[in-house]
Amino acid sequence: MKEITPRTEPARLGLAHAALTGLILEVFYEVYNELGSGFLESVYRRAFKIALEARSLAVVEEARISVWFRGKNVGDFRADLLVEEAVILEIQAARALDSSHEAKLLHYLRATDKEVGLLMNFGPKPTFKRFYFDNPRKEALGSPTT
Repeated sequence: MKEITPRTEPARLGLAHAALTGLILEVFYEVYNELGSGFLESVYRRAFKIALEARSLAVVEEARISVWFRGKNVGDFRADLLVEEAVILEIQAARALDSSHEAKLLHYLRATDKEVGLLMNFGPKPTFKRFYFDNPRKEALGSPTT
């Protein structure tokens, strides 16, 4: 099997959390090269967590994301992985990424104070998309009132 590597070096692009996302992408390709495609998302999520922790990164699996409206919790979601309390990872094992996968991650970014998310697909061809989402509401999300 041909080893696949990332095409860009995010740390040089001046992006938020560039060094961290660059390391996450390296690990993504390590996991993909070792497992290939065809497994369930849960297999990739667990393998990805193990590989990230081997790089001494703090990882929360199925991190709780609460959605607040007028100071009230109106729903909870589970993000696949949260790395270093900074980057949300959404794991897919689909033939290709589509707009519904992107929308899910954008909702997570909108609902939290996190600004960076990576959508990772362990499909027939490893693909990823990086998302940055910032808005004035993020300042208020840190301490919702009950």
